[in-house]
Amino acid sequence: MATKQSAGLLLFRRRGPVTEVLIGHMGGPFWQSKDAAAWSVPKGEYTAEEEPMAAARREFEEELGLPPPDGAWLPLGDARQANGKVVLCWALEADLDTALVTPGTFAMEWPRGSGRMQEFPEIDRAEWFAVEAAREKLVSGQRVFLDRLEQLP
Repeated sequence: MATKQSAGLLLFRRRGPVTEVLIGHMGGPFWQSKDAAAWSVPKGEYTAEEEPMAAARREFEEELGLPPPDGAWLPLGDARQANGKVVLCWALEADLDTALVTPGTFAMEWPRGSGRMQEFPEIDRAEWFAVEAAREKLVSGQRVFLDRLEQLP
């Protein structure tokens, strides 16, 4: 079985000596009452037929309802998540007004086993956090991207 792959884009901005990142709180019933390790870089799966950067751009727009801002994409490499999925991530220095975010949705059976399909937001909110605060909020497998971001010039 092939390893699932995702691609994502981590926006960051500098506020004096503080670097902030834009991350999204995962939507759906499993995550609604969680905060620590319940946030993610806007990202999503892609197949071998799709270029990873194109997938990161598409997923950013699907999850946030906005196209990625213009600017230079800086590679942050990849990281294997606890579920075995490999996430490839880029950073982009840009600002984005979170009030403009209109998340896409996904459908799933809920409650499980009920036969009822319900729509849930991909993310239920997006917020800017200082890197240290984001470290506690991000799912553990994505925290390495914050380390790599801090190493950029």
